[in-house]
Amino acid sequence: MLHISPTAAKEIKRIKLNSKKPDSSLRLVVKSGGCSGLFYNLALEEIVHVQESDYTLDSSRDRLLEIDEIKIVIDSESWKYVKNLKLDYSEDLMGGGFRFHNPQVKNVCGCGISFAKAE
Repeated sequence: MLHISPTAAKEIKRIKLNSKKPDSSLRLVVKSGGCSGLFYNLALEEIVHVQESDYTLDSSRDRLLEIDEIKIVIDSESWKYVKNLKLDYSEDLMGGGFRFHNPQVKNVCGCGISFAKAE
């Protein structure tokens, strides 16, 4: 299961309202790249094609989760990297940003953006 902190949920809802896409879904994708090999990408998207069941996953389809009234879409390839992910949001002197706390991660880059999955 994916977890979203109240602070992250509030920020996602704020972004959706400011982007004039209040009915959009949040797509979470794990992509290749960065210092450690993988990184997270978040984007709003209007149209979603998902399966009926949250538990049976066809590799060509997306998984749809709804957490705190936020629809989150995750493709089947990314899903294996984000099980039990905790998404948070915080602000500091350098600005605000989403923080990803993933128990599957073996190594996080010094910049905190990219990661390597534990085998």
